[in-house]
Order: sequence, then C-alpha cells, then structure tokens
Amino acid sequence: MGEEGQVISCHTVDAWNQQIQNGKNKLIVVDFAASWCGPCRAIAPFVSELAKKMPHVIFLKVDVDELKEIASDWGVEAMPTFLLLKDGKTVAKVVGAKKEDLQQTINKHAGNSSSSA
Repeated sequence: MGEEGQVISCHTVDAWNQQIQNGKNKLIVVDFAASWCGPCRAIAPFVSELAKKMPHVIFLKVDVDELKEIASDWGVEAMPTFLLLKDGKTVAKVVGAKKEDLQQTINKHAGNSSSSA
C-alpha cells in the first residue's frame, strides 16, 4: 500500500473499485478534477495537506477526462467536485475550490466515523 496521508490517483475503473472496497469502513474523499482546470490545480496542495493531517481518511483523485464513466456515474458536472463517501454512498458533496467548506465538511464526517445514520 501507499504511505499514509497521501492523495491516491485512480487511473482505471479497477483501481477505483479497489479503493472503494478498501475504504468500506472509512470516510473516502474523492477529488474529481481535470488537468485543464485552474481551480483544481489551485486546491490540490490544500487537499494534500488535509490528507497528511487525516491519515484515517482516504483521499482519492479522479481525472474526469480519464475516467468519464465514473464521473458520470457519480453525477459530477463541475470541477472540482469533492464527494465524501461512506460505505459506498455519498454523504456529502462540495462543488468548487472552497477550502473552508471542504475542510469543515470533511471534519464533520470524519469525526463520527463510528455512528451510522
């Protein structure tokens, strides 16, 4: 496995499915981005910092041009879109490069990982 606290890029559907399986009992934050998207590039270092601070959360990155079917499966229409997943379901969504919103949303869902709705 990769080192703790890093953003894992998924380049294939298989890699994506494997990460979703691996993260069954954890919070997964998925950064849907595109190489041509300025805001995506701008927020990437911030996402990496969050990943370092929160080793108990899995951070994934998906290039929407590379994995179009995954982006459309999850209803991603704008970049960047951050989906927070638990048990394979979306529990929250942050659209746009909004650092504060993203951090607060992750904190809210990462804190109470033992309780289920």
